[in-house]
Amino acid sequence: MNDRPVNERPYQFFHPRVVRTRQLSPTLRRVVLGGAGLARIVTGGRDQRVKLFLPRPGQSAPVLPEVLDDDWYARWRGLDPALRGVMRTYTVSAVRPQTAELDIDFALHGDLGPASRWAARACPGDRVALLAPVVEDNGGIEFRPPAGTGWVLLAADETALPAVANILAALPAGLPVRAFVEVGHPDDRRHLPTRADARVTWLVRAGHDRTTPLLDAVRATAAPDGAAPYAWLAGESGCVRALRRHLVTERGMDRKAVSFTGYWRQGRTEDDLLRAAVAAAEAQAQTAAA
Repeated sequence: MNDRPVNERPYQFFHPRVVRTRQLSPTLRRVVLGGAGLARIVTGGRDQRVKLFLPRPGQSAPVLPEVLDDDWYARWRGLDPALRGVMRTYTVSAVRPQTAELDIDFALHGDLGPASRWAARACPGDRVALLAPVVEDNGGIEFRPPAGTGWVLLAADETALPAVANILAALPAGLPVRAFVEVGHPDDRRHLPTRADARVTWLVRAGHDRTTPLLDAVRATAAPDGAAPYAWLAGESGCVRALRRHLVTERGMDRKAVSFTGYWRQGRTEDDLLRAAVAAAEAQAQTAAA
């Protein structure tokens, strides 16, 4: 039974600090956040996403709206872009209510983005902010295989590796799974514990091609006879779209059985994508009002 107060929002803001960091591989770095309030955070899915807010250079903490209510996003957008906290979306790698800690794994790519720069230099005591769920039934989940799923296909790059690891760890024993994970370095490969009947294929990227290796691997994968498939695709947006198009158009999979999320887009930042989404929404509203 859900005993959550009727007026409580499924997401709340938290203001943790960095507790420690750990280099998991040449590309992946784990940042552990801690704070008493984090004990309230729950996850309802293995690809649970949260909003992470980072300080700008010279700031000790990210600048957020004074009033954090249902209009927080409009208030955040209304702040000076040069001062407001940098907002990025990340998967929860793990949450430990007993110690009030939460792990986020960052895919490092040098100084090409503010989140990568911050993660590479993060130190204990650094302050951030989170918009994270306090109820299991929240909108930040994409991995939702329907009842009757007979086998699962996972295709992702290193940015979605935390979600792949969590999904595999949660799948039931014996469920057939084919997982393809593209990474930038051979040492990014890691053991992924699971009770499922999983075959994990690692694809080490050569150069900047982020579509062909994953697409070729998925194309060569045969589905178990008579088993209802479910696919979960995540990573670079162009690659994810190509994979979904192949599964739905060329292989005839039901659109409802394909979950896909662009975690990032080649040559674009999340700020660029937010601006484009807002502009598209405003244009659509103007067209509807005309």
